[in-house]
Amino acid sequence: MHIILGGTGQIGSATARALLKRGEPVTVITRDADHAADLQAAGAEIVVADVRDTDRLRQVFRTGRRAFLLNPPAAPSTDTDREERTNLAAIVTALDGSGLEKVVLASTYGARPGERCGDLTILHEFEQALSAQPIQVAVNRGAYYMSNWCGMLDAIRASSKLPSFLPADLSIPMVAPQDLGEAAASRLLEPADDIGLKHIEGPERYTPRDVATAFCEALDMTIEVEVIPREKWVETFEQFGFSNPAAQSYACMTGTVVDETVIEPDNVERGRITLRDYVDAWVKSTR
Repeated sequence: MHIILGGTGQIGSATARALLKRGEPVTVITRDADHAADLQAAGAEIVVADVRDTDRLRQVFRTGRRAFLLNPPAAPSTDTDREERTNLAAIVTALDGSGLEKVVLASTYGARPGERCGDLTILHEFEQALSAQPIQVAVNRGAYYMSNWCGMLDAIRASSKLPSFLPADLSIPMVAPQDLGEAAASRLLEPADDIGLKHIEGPERYTPRDVATAFCEALDMTIEVEVIPREKWVETFEQFGFSNPAAQSYACMTGTVVDETVIEPDNVERGRITLRDYVDAWVKSTR
């Protein structure tokens, strides 16, 4: 049995579906069973649990041999770093005595030690905490999610502009959630000693201008990139409903992407879904 934590999110559900397509037994952990109705219909077992209920979480882990771990994102209106560190600690505690033989962690490109830089620092802490316990650990660091752009669809339709914190011609690795799910499923099915770090990105790298072009084609309208200046980042995140601590963390992550050249690692696994195909499918799903 494969246990999928965060199984109703985009990455977790993609991992669950990839396993189910292979005929593998899957248990999806969720806080709301209604959100998992489609996965249940596809053959997954659904268990309701809160990641901070360590006893309950450990009990669920004991029903499987391997688990996919994803640190649930905190609501942006909260202190996201503090909340996600609390989640991380609870998950690691629940692994103690779980009997699992292997876990696969969804991490991120650029994970590094430090404070107050959102996923970059929190997921690095997660990687380190897992490496310090006895269960075998495989880490998949995913590139910038293509899905991050889709939350701007309403704004794009209303203004014919793509808001971007990144320079219009900055080329960065991006990846579709489905490709991350396929990569995670593959590592769950590999031998227990398939451990260590892999990087997962799409078939090529893209710029915000490429994103605008993909939306142009999918929506059949002219779209321009509207670059948000650095001095407006925190203010803009707050206008989106982020708390000030969350806005500061997300601005730090953004600055890291802009300021640091992304060097292609030796161990890159490339997915199949192009930005154009991902955006087109997303737009069609909203009609």
